[in-house]
Amino acid sequence: MRSLREAFGQFATGVAVITTTGPGGERAGVTVNSFTSVSLDPPLVLWCLSGRAPSAPVFLGAGRFAVNILAAGQDELSRRFATPAPDKFAGVELVETHTGLPILAGTLASFACRTVSTHDGGDHHIFVGRVEHYERTGGEPLIFHSGRYR
Repeated sequence: MRSLREAFGQFATGVAVITTTGPGGERAGVTVNSFTSVSLDPPLVLWCLSGRAPSAPVFLGAGRFAVNILAAGQDELSRRFATPAPDKFAGVELVETHTGLPILAGTLASFACRTVSTHDGGDHHIFVGRVEHYERTGGEPLIFHSGRYR
């Protein structure tokens, strides 16, 4: 498994933090590099979440999520949301969408999405979402390659 993981790591990716608010108001956030656009018409994106992630039940029940594309220099934010913690959002500057999704301030782009489907992907859940709103500021992206930020 380790060798396969290292081989997968040869593909350089951007880094995103996926955020949501569950039906009971609980917030969840997780760092991913498994984000991609799927379609422009309709505007669809997808991302993957480990089935073992403590936040999986929140994301599965929320019906909505936000994708926050991290900028170069935001590796500390990436680490924060990649590490289990009681409140990953403590001290993080946020903007809330009209649907209650937490959007991280200072990112390159954000996409507020409605979950249209989830799929079993082995040990991961695959989320497909329809983009309902987006913002783009631009800049240099945070890159992840071979287990390191670039």
